[in-house]
Formats: sequence, C-alpha cells, structure tokens
Amino acid sequence: RLNLSMLQRLAAYLRRPAAAPLVAAVRCVSSGSVDITAPLNFWAGKRRTSQEKRDKENVYEPATGRVLCQLEPCGAVEVNQAVEAAKSAFGHWSKLSGMERARIMIEAAHIIEVRREEIAEMEVVNNGKSITEARLDVDSARLCIEYYAGMACTLAGQHVQLPGGSFAYTRREPLGVCVGIGAWNYPFQIAAWKSAPALACGNSMVFKPSPVTPVTAVLLAELYTQAGAPEGLFNVVQGSQETGSLLCHHPDVAKVSFTGSVPTGKKIMEMASKGVKPVTLELGGKSPLLIFKDCDVENAVKGALMANFLSQGQVCSNATRVFVQRDILPEFMEEVVRRTQAIEIGDPLLESTRMGALVSQPHLERVLSFVDQAKKEGATVLCGGEPFIPSDPKLRGGYYMTPCVLGNCTDEMTCVKEEIFGPVMSVLSFESEEEVLRRANDTSLGLAAGVFTSDVRRAHRVVEHLKAGSCFINNYNITPVEVPFGGFKMSGIGRENGQVTIEYYSQLKTVFVEMGDVDSLF
Repeated sequence: RLNLSMLQRLAAYLRRPAAAPLVAAVRCVSSGSVDITAPLNFWAGKRRTSQEKRDKENVYEPATGRVLCQLEPCGAVEVNQAVEAAKSAFGHWSKLSGMERARIMIEAAHIIEVRREEIAEMEVVNNGKSITEARLDVDSARLCIEYYAGMACTLAGQHVQLPGGSFAYTRREPLGVCVGIGAWNYPFQIAAWKSAPALACGNSMVFKPSPVTPVTAVLLAELYTQAGAPEGLFNVVQGSQETGSLLCHHPDVAKVSFTGSVPTGKKIMEMASKGVKPVTLELGGKSPLLIFKDCDVENAVKGALMANFLSQGQVCSNATRVFVQRDILPEFMEEVVRRTQAIEIGDPLLESTRMGALVSQPHLERVLSFVDQAKKEGATVLCGGEPFIPSDPKLRGGYYMTPCVLGNCTDEMTCVKEEIFGPVMSVLSFESEEEVLRRANDTSLGLAAGVFTSDVRRAHRVVEHLKAGSCFINNYNITPVEVPFGGFKMSGIGRENGQVTIEYYSQLKTVFVEMGDVDSLF
C-alpha cells in the first residue's frame, strides 16, 4: 500500500506540466521595496532568534545599496542547538528507505517549482543578479533535488562470493550530521547542491550561508519542512568566521562541504583535520578558454561572454583568461567588444536587464581596482571597467559597473594571474596549440577550462592535456546536475552533482560472513 502510494505520487508528479517558461511575470516585489524582519536562523523546524545578545550585522540590497535586513550571528549555544536538532533528525531519517526519502525530496522539488518566482525574486533582492539568471538558479536547485531523489532509491552494496560458501557484502551508510558552508554568488542553488546528495544518502545537514546573502537558504529549510522532512533535517545558522569555526570543530559533525575562496578552504580543511573529518571543497578558479582559428567565431564570442559575464562575473568557474589564436584576434575582438557594450545594465528585477549589481560595495571597489592595476601594467581597456550609475534614482546607491574587456594582456599581468571575480575579461593571443596549452596550465588553480574548435580530434586532444576538473568543448559554464562538478589542484577536493557525489556523502562498510568453522592458527 505504501509503495503504491509512492508510485501514484511519482506518476502524478511526472504528469505535471513543465516549469513556467522564462517570460515576463507579474512582479511581487521591486528593487528598494523589501524589508526583512523575520529571523534568518532555522533549526528544529522553525525560525529562531539568538538567546544571547550579539551585535547584529547589516545586510545590504546590492541593487540599491540600502539596508535589507540585519543578520543575527550564531554562537556556540545556537550552533549546539542546531547540531542537536540535526542529530535527532538523523536518527529517524537514516532509517527510512530510499523510496521514503525520495518521496519527501520530490515533494520539496514540487514546492520549489510552485514558488519559483518568489524564490527567484528574493535571490535577486539579496544577491543583485538578474531575475532571468535567478530563475535558472532556482530551476537548477529543483533539478538537483529531483536528481538525488532518484538516486536515493538506488543506493546499494556489493555481494562477493568467497571459498567454502562464505561471502562478504558491503553496505553504503550515511555519515551523520553534515555541514554545508555556502558562497554568496549562488545562495539558493548552493544550499540545494549540498543538501540534496546529503539527504539522499540519509544524512542531516546544518547549513551556513554567506553573511552577505543570508536570505534564501532559510526558504529552502522551510520548504523541506513543508514537504514532510523531520524537524531538524536541514537547519540554517547564520554568521561569519566564528560560526563556521564552531561548525567545523564540532565533535558531532561528520563532514564539511564548503564553497568559497582558496584561503578560506585551506582553513576549513585544517579545522576539519583536527577531527579527521572528510571535506568537499569547491574553491576558486582562473580558468582558460582556448579559441582556435578554425572555430565558429560567433559561437566562440557567445561562449566567451557566457564564460565571463554571468552573475556579473562572480562565478568561480569563469574563463577569465581568453586565449585567441592570432589569425582571428581582430575579428574576435571587434565582435566581443560590440556585444559587451550592448549588455543592458540596471535594475535586476527588470526582464530586460542582463547584468545587475555586484554583491557589495567593497567587492565592487576591489574589482575596479583590478582594472586600474591592469591599465598601469600595460593592458588596454577596450570597453567598460567603470562605475555605472543607473538613471533610476532609487538605484543610484547600488553596486554597478560596466562589463570590461582588456586587450594587450600578457601572462605576467595581475589581471591574468589573480581571480578578480567580477565582469572583467582578459584577452591574450597565441600562435600554436603546444604554446597555449603550456600557458593555460601555468596556474595553481584548475577548476575549469574550455576550447572552441571545429576539429574534433584537436578538441579531445586539448581537453586531455588541460589540467582542470570541468572542461567544455564549444560551449562554456553549462552545469547540468547529472554531471560532476569540481576542480583540480588548488581549486578543490571532491565533486558536487552527478552519481559520484554519493561517495562523498556516505561511507562503505564491509561485512564478512563465515559459513563454516574458524580455521585458527592457534
């Protein structure tokens, strides 16, 4: 009866129409109109306030520069309560069958689909990216939960026949309470990417968003609860370095998954090592895009734009080192500059906007400083790289800049060597395949890389030699949830998405079964 009910729900889910297309929707909010007063911490099934008096931190709306809400950071007491709630939920959740867990996860995905526009709008208000991109992020979160709901039913071990009728088998078991620490560029999506495989494997999670973008992770916590998850299965604690340290050092935490910068990733790895806890680290990148003269130039230009200007350039996998074979450099540069200048900047909640605001004023100043440094080092600003002030008076305090293309770049320049994390494309020329591969791999990072060419043999040959975890041929920044994502070298450890991620949220137990007498040496 229970299985029939599950199958009926699954069948009904599959018969539902697809998510609404990316067309103009009726706005529920507008930039500058939102004030958030509800608590942003969540554990044991509801929003929580701190029991101790702490200084609150302002959270800003990037589009306007106004204060959106105040963040109440969690200390040791709150972290302990959240972890205890997760431990309690784990006891129940880990004993459910994969089908039982899948039913709740599919319901959560359905709620996300229904509330897609609301979640996307709040993501825009808190992060500054365009509503068009925010909708795609919400879709990615939903698809990830759906994907791992399907995986939950497939978790299985192995049977090994041994001599004399004895045998062994393996069990794939959950780890326990997992910690997820998110970044500010994809707040809702990252929370889903970390929680979905964890929950599918039978774990519970305590998630800490970036203090810059704390708003939407708590929406995910609420909808998991609404979907029928046990109270405490997915919890949200807000805070900065102190809160993260408390989570990493907590004796009841079994694993830490972090997305963010290389320096912070190193600290998290060190803290987790004190308890010999496994970590998944998705860190920074300074990825190369190799554009050969035999490519489709129009596609290569579009790929370079996608590789640099999504989310205002605030994407870890961005290919900010664009290597163009000298023969087609003038043609490529003319078109990429023309299209970059045509990018519409402004209110991220407008359908026509393609580039919203950077996440904060300090980050905007940091990105602009890289452009200034590039000019001092001899690069040519072909377009953009300046503060942008929208005509709408309510947006004039926002954190906007014009997308920038830098020419005459060399490998030694700061803009080519360091991760800028903003809408700044550095273009370099090359002559030969051997030369560009050597230069592309000359970095301590290895998150992603791409190649544009019409020669299929060259494409696969080049990808084989690129030292990066996620490689693209004739496209860029495509991240289907069915495919593993992660880096080589200092860009991280482990993977997110795809089947392999199950291995990072579970542990293997081997069981030996003797069917005869013990053959003892004593």
